[in-house]
Amino acid sequence: MNELIYFFNYVVVAGSVTGCIYAMGAVGVTLIYSILRFAHFAHADMMTLGTFVVLLLTMLFPHAGDALGLPTAIVMLPIGMVFTSLVAVGIDRAFYQPLRAHKVKPIVMVIASLGVTLMLQGLIRLFAGTGAQSLYVDARKEIFRIDIPGVTRPIILTEPQIILFVVTIVAVVGLHLFLTRARLGKAMRAMSDNPDLARASGINTQLIVTLTWVIAGGLATIAGTLLSLDVAFKPDLSFFLLLPIFAAAIVGGVGHPLGAIAGGFLVGFAETLAVFNWSVLLRPIRDSLPSWIELPNNLAIVGTEYKIVVPFFILVAVLIWRPTGIFKGKVI
Repeated sequence: MNELIYFFNYVVVAGSVTGCIYAMGAVGVTLIYSILRFAHFAHADMMTLGTFVVLLLTMLFPHAGDALGLPTAIVMLPIGMVFTSLVAVGIDRAFYQPLRAHKVKPIVMVIASLGVTLMLQGLIRLFAGTGAQSLYVDARKEIFRIDIPGVTRPIILTEPQIILFVVTIVAVVGLHLFLTRARLGKAMRAMSDNPDLARASGINTQLIVTLTWVIAGGLATIAGTLLSLDVAFKPDLSFFLLLPIFAAAIVGGVGHPLGAIAGGFLVGFAETLAVFNWSVLLRPIRDSLPSWIELPNNLAIVGTEYKIVVPFFILVAVLIWRPTGIFKGKVI
């Protein structure tokens, strides 16, 4: 049982946390692609920017969450979401909209997003520096240990992880209801399917574009903040998130939000399983193994420092096996 609890803590919980982060990031990527038809490489930097704004607000008002019994970063999260959404809309108006007006090819939009990436990275590192910073300012992270009778090792959950699970469920259900029930959500689906027909039907396409950036910016801030709340904020956060969220979006099916969520959890659990030390689960049978078989202390598929190759491997495998992703067919 101790080994199973260890597996639960380091695979089930850790994989779920990583999957939630990748899923929310991938949803933003796939929404932008389905509406604007280009891969937005600056999305991971929007996640970093939103987290940095939340960090600044938390440092300015460190005890704002005491009255609600929540971390201050969670209380400041809505403000960070609004700020990041406004920045995303501003970037679209300043950089992408003029290119769309000239009807440039998608590759030009992708190159422009790379320029935005470098710009955002430079600004973030200019003001945030290069070191890691905790979002718990003048506070300590709550750690919950759930004891199981007859087992010495407890199940461990942290406060940010619990908040992340709740927020992810609310965000996923809310997005699904919005896309399937709300008038603007149905308009987004129509525009993703056929922009010209949607425009001819009287749909305000500029409003839909703005709404897409608002949703993507808000989800990016949520994902980046909750990840940094559980570990720490790093100015180079986007470097570790860009490939996994794009892999999740492609694995799930580009342009399909539910597919992006499934792809996020698939990539998250694949990363976690790849770096898990499997020799821990084999310890109970160590004595029954032949003498010529010796279990190594570390039996991980890849080392922790190489886990970034796992999303790339999954991405290549899916592109070869099923280029349309897990969910193929309609765009949204």
